[in-house]
Amino acid sequence: MLEICAIASGSNGNCYYIGNEKDAVLIDAGISAKQIVQRLKDRSLNPMKIKAVFITHEHSDHLSGARVFGKVMRVPVYITPRTYYNAYKNQRPDVPKFFNPGDKIEVGEFTVYSFLKKHDASEPCSFRVQYKEKNIGVFTDIGEQSENVTQHLRVCDGLFLESNYDEKMLWEGSYPWFLKQRVASGVGHLSNKQAFDLLHNHAGENLKCVFLSHISKENNTLEIAYESMQPLTTRFEVKLTSRYGAGEVYIL
Repeated sequence: MLEICAIASGSNGNCYYIGNEKDAVLIDAGISAKQIVQRLKDRSLNPMKIKAVFITHEHSDHLSGARVFGKVMRVPVYITPRTYYNAYKNQRPDVPKFFNPGDKIEVGEFTVYSFLKKHDASEPCSFRVQYKEKNIGVFTDIGEQSENVTQHLRVCDGLFLESNYDEKMLWEGSYPWFLKQRVASGVGHLSNKQAFDLLHNHAGENLKCVFLSHISKENNTLEIAYESMQPLTTRFEVKLTSRYGAGEVYIL
């Protein structure tokens, strides 16, 4: 059995849980340690099973809770050296476990594959977590598709994939021009259309469920993001995440 859950997903914080009967890992910890623990308990997920936290990049909505969570729960926080040294000092883990992009890391019964992605951070990574024959991807803040992303996507059984913005809402919205350009750039975020194209062209036959993640509050809606994926629902389930609380626990 493998359980996955978006503990938080959005520009106000990101944290994704992947666990089996005895071990679990978190990808990112962008909300407070107290919130992480409470949201895990809200979904009957045991915080004591967590064996490690993996950080994708240094932006606060992915890192802010990692230092305290690692210290209080006594678990290692895996982070690249460049990510660590480009993070705010008060958010750096007390005892970081350094890895390099492309490393394969064993944690409990999990194998965690790291790989570079395109985002405006110092050394941004995404992760694919493998347990036995099952693979879970956490692909947010990926700017645009790359060979790294498509290669790992093809083997995923479950996926957290960003569907950050609706193009019409972004360009007609209130963001300043420079920020609109940043979001839509190749080192920004995926639009609903880009997420659809990525899935349509590269999702493998084993993919059972996609959680649309990191959905913008200002430039998207849950309804628009979900509707944009409807042609794909004959191939796999499409579900939504929340910026306000832990989402559904999905069992693979």
